[in-house]
Amino acid sequence: MITLEKLTASHQDAWAGLWTQYLAFYETARDQEIFDLTFTRLIDDAHDCEAYIAFVGGDAPENAAGIVHCIFHLHLWQKEKICYLQDLFVAPPYRKHGVARQLIAQIYTSADAIGAKGVYWLTQDFNAPARRLYDKIGTKTPFIKYARD
Repeated sequence: MITLEKLTASHQDAWAGLWTQYLAFYETARDQEIFDLTFTRLIDDAHDCEAYIAFVGGDAPENAAGIVHCIFHLHLWQKEKICYLQDLFVAPPYRKHGVARQLIAQIYTSADAIGAKGVYWLTQDFNAPARRLYDKIGTKTPFIKYARD
């Protein structure tokens, strides 16, 4: 059974394990200062973001199955905020069991609760397993992301 919990201070160890795996998947790492800052932002209501953690078989750190983070922000083409689903990760043993779908559904619910006009996210073009799910629950846009080096 999959249970979702809003991220709190008590989840720090479970979250850190999943976020480490997520960063490794994208072939990157962050130092402890960024780990601490990110976690603090995610659990502090003063920031316009939310995070959830999924567990399978109880809420012990070893049962942590996935995480999702989102940021609510202004959109200059509409009066309502919009939601950027920044991070989504499901640990390999729990993939294809509905964890990602439930985490995304929770973000949809959170966005609806504050009246956000939409939810959007990015993924790498080679992430075929994730894209199969995204094609079912979202709409692929024609936009291409550019970034400053």
